[in-house]
Amino acid sequence: MPIMTTIKERDPEQREFHQAVAEVLESVKPVLDRNPAYRKAAVLERITEPERVIMFRVPWMDDQEQVRVNRGFRVEMSSAIGPYKGGLRFHPSVNLGIIKFLAFEQVFKNSLTTLTLGGGKGGSDFNPKDKSENEVMRFCQSFMMELSHHIGPNTDVPAGDIGVGAREIGYLFGTYKRMRNEFTGVLTGKSIHWGGSLIRPEATGYGAVFFAAEMLATRNDTLQDKICLVSGSGNVAQYTTEKLLELGGKVVTLSDSAGYIYDEAGITAEKLAWVKRLKNYRRGRIAEYIEQFPEALYRPVDDSLHYNPLWNHKAHCAFPCATQNEINEHDANNLLANGVTLICEGANMPSTPEAVDIILAEKILYGPGKAANAGGVAVSGLEMAQNSMRLNWPAAEVEERLHQIMKSIHRTCLDAAADYGLPGNYVAGANIAGFTKVVNAMLDQGLV
Repeated sequence: MPIMTTIKERDPEQREFHQAVAEVLESVKPVLDRNPAYRKAAVLERITEPERVIMFRVPWMDDQEQVRVNRGFRVEMSSAIGPYKGGLRFHPSVNLGIIKFLAFEQVFKNSLTTLTLGGGKGGSDFNPKDKSENEVMRFCQSFMMELSHHIGPNTDVPAGDIGVGAREIGYLFGTYKRMRNEFTGVLTGKSIHWGGSLIRPEATGYGAVFFAAEMLATRNDTLQDKICLVSGSGNVAQYTTEKLLELGGKVVTLSDSAGYIYDEAGITAEKLAWVKRLKNYRRGRIAEYIEQFPEALYRPVDDSLHYNPLWNHKAHCAFPCATQNEINEHDANNLLANGVTLICEGANMPSTPEAVDIILAEKILYGPGKAANAGGVAVSGLEMAQNSMRLNWPAAEVEERLHQIMKSIHRTCLDAAADYGLPGNYVAGANIAGFTKVVNAMLDQGLV
């Protein structure tokens, strides 16, 4: 499409953003053909250009009293169906292109949740992993001093993402409250003691498993006794593993940026509890797993390989829960060769376009991230509702609401795909359903 040429010429270095846009544009071609008014209204040009991009410096002082400077970003992509909503990522890899890709994906993910939420994303190239508690606090305070000018409970409601957990959300919220002199639901992912929602840490992982269960149900199958490969070891991977165990699955892998573990006997509830302590409190490396459980294997990252060995084990299901583009074409072929018949994405865009083509050609069950990992933002939306009412719902109620939202997303994707002659294609269904809802809202509101 000519619009892709324009986007690439305008921002040639933003490869992840190009990838996300190209996937959506490919899916919505039949929508544009059926609705000529969309082209006349230039909806593609409008939906691929952020409503607002905020970029700022973040000066802070380390423990040696040396002033450090990082970059901060907030991309407010679309407010067509509600206030901007999306996480903050603190990681050295963060740049404007990655934040734009995440914000673009967030628009359609939020659209699918049934909640009235727009899409945005933000973050910084700050790395909290090697910083002291006081350094993280000082950075968050400086970051929020600028971000506070651009967000609010009815404008833009950030949340956590990679590198931003309950600790960082607490420091960010405290600074916002002090600057604005108001206690509002401006951030989600808060501690349950002061406005957070039960099930929020679990939501993305639980939601991905609920979505996988719905996909399997279309083939009269369940997760019982399924061997599952899971990447990552943060919140998403931990709670994906937890819910898989509850539903009878057997998880055999976890990973971090340094390598992965393979536990053929299965990662039990007791082993998972140990991983949570390792990652959430001690902030250790997954390599330590084999010291505690020596029957497992550990393999460090090998950059000379053209594939990730984690995806080269016999299994029935795969749940990529780490980061973008972690499954390439070699990995996709390995997954299929090893018997995987379901891939459900807990991370944002974890499969390259080449990998997606291979997976779709085999017609296995494939849940794309913008649908399968929407559970996190869904419960963030529920947290916003609870904040507005000044109450907390019981965990069982929040989980049931999450389950129903994931069932609704699954049905919406299937129906949209079938409506355009693509039965069972969740990629097309998610893109078409999310796109149509946002574009119709844009047109209702005039030339905005």
